[in-house]
This record gives sequence, C-alpha cells and structure tokens, in this order.
Amino acid sequence: MQLDLFADSRDVMLRNDVLDALQRRHACDARQAWERLTGEYPADDTAPILAVLVTAIENVPTARLVGHPALVEARRVLANEIAPAARRLLGEQAAGAWLVPCWRTLAQRAAALPFDADCSDHHAAPVWLQAGDWDAAKQAVERIASWRRIPAPLAWMTEARYRADGLDLAWPLLTELAWLAPVRCVALISRLGDASLDALRRQFDAQFVGTGELTDFAWFPAWLLTVKPGLADRLREAQLSRHVDAERATSMLLQILSLERQGRHHDLIERRQALRDLHGGLYAAYLKTR
Repeated sequence: MQLDLFADSRDVMLRNDVLDALQRRHACDARQAWERLTGEYPADDTAPILAVLVTAIENVPTARLVGHPALVEARRVLANEIAPAARRLLGEQAAGAWLVPCWRTLAQRAAALPFDADCSDHHAAPVWLQAGDWDAAKQAVERIASWRRIPAPLAWMTEARYRADGLDLAWPLLTELAWLAPVRCVALISRLGDASLDALRRQFDAQFVGTGELTDFAWFPAWLLTVKPGLADRLREAQLSRHVDAERATSMLLQILSLERQGRHHDLIERRQALRDLHGGLYAAYLKTR
C-alpha cells in the first residue's frame, strides 16, 4: 500500500521509495532510500517504523538457533516489533505476505530444536504455521515422539490439518484435542475463525449443562453427536488416549447411534442408561433430539 495521500509532495515520494525497496526486499536500496528520507525530513514520523523493516531485511540471520531461549527472543522480535511495523506501513494483507519469508527463515533456524515440555509452545512447528507452510508444520510435529498425546503438538497438527484439508478431515484431531486439552481447543477454534465451528461452539456454550468452566469443552465431541449425528463416521476416527469420562461418553453415543440404525432396542436401552449414569446433562441433550 503506497503512502500517496499527497502524491506530489517530496516526503511522500521518498517514503514510497523506501516502501518500494522493502517490498522488493532489496536491502541496499531500502537503506539508501531511508537515508534520503531522514536526511531531508529528520522528523518524519514514519522513519523509525521504516527503520525496523529496513533492518529486518538487512540483517537476516541464517544460523541454527541454539537453545529455546534464542527462539523465544527471535519470535518476540518478529511478532512484537517487525510484524506490527509491517502491518502499519503495508496494511494487513500485504504485511502478511511480506512477513512469510521472515517466518520461514525463523522456522528453518529452529528446525533442529527438540520438543521440550518445559518450553512446549516454542518449537519450529508453530513457526511453520505462521509461515503458512502446512506440510512443513505437519512434518515438524511428526518428529515429536507421542505427539498425539501432548497438548501443544496435537494442537499444531490439528491446525495444520484444518488449514491444509478443511474442517471435515480435521474433526478427528479436533475431537482428540477437546478431550486432551479443552482450553487449548477453545483457543484454537477462536484462532481458526471458521464460521460453522464458531456457531457450534456458541450453541454448545448455550445448551450444554456443565460446570460453566472452559474444561466443559472436553464434552463437546459427545454433545456434537447429539446435534450432528452425521459426523459419527469422522469422530469414530479419533483415537482414545486417556479413557476419561468425556471420551467414554463419545464412544457411548457412537454405539447408541449405531444401535438405533440397527433397531436393537434392548441393547439401546442399556446403553442409554449407561449414558444417563455417566452425564445427566449430556443424556438430556441426546433426548431432546429424539
């Protein structure tokens, strides 16, 4: 986005020269254009912000990061200094595209860092997600042992699957994430910005009788089967990991839906009783649809 409010003015022309060089990622031209701008207009209020971006393309480290604190600091600079400057000067959409090489370079530098439970949010996988490289994010997660049983990498893989393949194929992992880390799952849904998923989350919040805490979201997959039984085949692909009540409830409802289709009324009564004993509110939600 060119700064052309007063296109015939000298300062705007000089700013646009800097922006043009930045968009071309030509560090030498950008620095020279910035020096011309600040030489003629030392008080220009965009100069400090432009300087952040000029420095970002001048000094592009490529060495592998040594230790998680180095990744934490590099992400902080990119997210809290460089990205806001890019959004202010280039606009949201153009800034997003301009920042992709920055995130990609950082992900490459972090690729050798192992997953550390004490620094669980600092890994190459979420940086690849920032770069929009869903396949690289998946590969980074797959290198983490037992990733499907750990909240952070499971959330990263779930997001990568959603971004690459859409909501339908992401349902099994979303289900597992809701069981394993319901609060993290709620945060992910908010970040995804999927209209249908957001609507289901609001409906769950309004209708499900639980404790009122975010941890209630562990019951979301089971509740989902009461309002969207057509998702049964997808949710059946989810892997049980801890066999907690919310997982058992989902399994029970999958059995109940199957028994209903088969017309096995005696077995159906038994399973419904087990569901009522496990969670009365969920059983009531199920009955509302019958």
